[in-house]
Amino acid sequence: MEAIKSFGPKLGSQLSLRSRTNLTYGSKLPRFPLTSYPDKFLRLKAAASLTCDDQEPKLTFKKLPPSEWGHYFLNVPVDVSEMNELGREIETLKPKVREILMSHSQGIDKSKTRIIFIYLLVSLGLSYLFEDEIDKILEHDFQKVDDMMTDEDDLYKVSIICWVFRTYGHNMSSDVFKRFQGNNGKFKASLVSTVKGMISLYEAAHLRTTTDYILDEALSFTSNHLESLVARGSLPSHISRHIQSTLDISQHRNLEILVALEFIQFYEQEDDHDEMLLKLSRINLKFLQLQYLQEIKILTKWYKDLDFASNLPPYFRDRLVEMYLYTPGYYIEPQSSRARIMLTKFYAVVTLADDTCDRYASIPDAESLANSLERWVLDDVTDKQPDYLKFVLKFILETFKEFEREFESYSVKATIEEFKTLAASNLNHAKWAQTGHVPTFEEYMEIGEVEIAVYSSMAAVFMCMEQTIPTHEAYEWLKTRPKFFRSFAIKARLMNDMAGFK
Repeated sequence: MEAIKSFGPKLGSQLSLRSRTNLTYGSKLPRFPLTSYPDKFLRLKAAASLTCDDQEPKLTFKKLPPSEWGHYFLNVPVDVSEMNELGREIETLKPKVREILMSHSQGIDKSKTRIIFIYLLVSLGLSYLFEDEIDKILEHDFQKVDDMMTDEDDLYKVSIICWVFRTYGHNMSSDVFKRFQGNNGKFKASLVSTVKGMISLYEAAHLRTTTDYILDEALSFTSNHLESLVARGSLPSHISRHIQSTLDISQHRNLEILVALEFIQFYEQEDDHDEMLLKLSRINLKFLQLQYLQEIKILTKWYKDLDFASNLPPYFRDRLVEMYLYTPGYYIEPQSSRARIMLTKFYAVVTLADDTCDRYASIPDAESLANSLERWVLDDVTDKQPDYLKFVLKFILETFKEFEREFESYSVKATIEEFKTLAASNLNHAKWAQTGHVPTFEEYMEIGEVEIAVYSSMAAVFMCMEQTIPTHEAYEWLKTRPKFFRSFAIKARLMNDMAGFK
């Protein structure tokens, strides 16, 4: 485990990012030592940030420090033979866990037990190993959810079952929680003594819809009482730590692997833990850590060979590792290695294009870059561009050529079109900033909702998932700007503008 020992001193087990169930970029990162993570939270207000003449603005920028990771991961050993051995152990234990999961015992109580077991698989980072089985079980069991809930008064069971069904897309009614309210419509004070039930209700409340008023009340009720329980210091230490982690960021909003890092430590101290399940989760976690380390090594080598520092002024954000750490939110599985690597490269393209327009390029340079990207070719016009701009353009085009070698032409072309739209919005933002133009809110949001890169990023996510989703349908859907993605983009835009980091 030499690789994990090397990884551990910097990362430990205290990573915190966002999960596949929540795509928001504004994730909480309270403990991870990010390259450009803020020392200070800073409220922003609109202002013309630059002084320039009409012909050739001279932009000034604050030099950004290099990544504190540097080439660190190039020297972290990853033992392939160890990975292979872990993989064999996983394959040995999988059938045994599957047998428990697929037990053919009938009855309502067995269905409840099976769903709670699925919750453990999710929390321990093992659900991806049994995706087909879980889908079939939940499809079947959801048909009898009303029978399952009849006379069930265990807060833990009801909350976990609701959480599992909703996590997997089955809209279990929140009315089941009315049984835990008194005549005054408030949750009963006696529930506070059922600590696990309170934790699970808190988690279930994070899957509420805009009309789940009872879950709004549940979130307020559980938040206040769980904080008080921790403050009293009377709980076993592992339960207090688990509550604190849950309050810090809910399971629904966290990355699966980061949930597993914390939950394994909690679960192993529970008296009723399943030794075989715990063993599989530990082995799987080690395997994924090594897999991710190997991918970061590959990306670090790629980034080093590009040599941004020698080819560009230091206006760009050097945060490759941070960009990579977003990708397990979309693809946790070992077999998604290529997808994680390629999506990180796409993020590098988006970040450099944004920084070039936002922090360094004059308006003519930004226009030249946007026009070249619209033509999508290196040509005579490119020859007249300044060297830094040639490098940026070449980097973008060559990275997309790599995508063309890896993915279907349709998905790459669709992603290119979304990226061109993003580049045009970057140009508009640059013009507004450098000329001191203050658009109306409507004008700003029309451009800003694109410039925050949600749509182009989702296009890239689809591109990297082409083997598991119908890409034509996915891209046609994205073009319609579905309400889900629009609200995501608007929220990301406004959150990004309300506050910055220093």
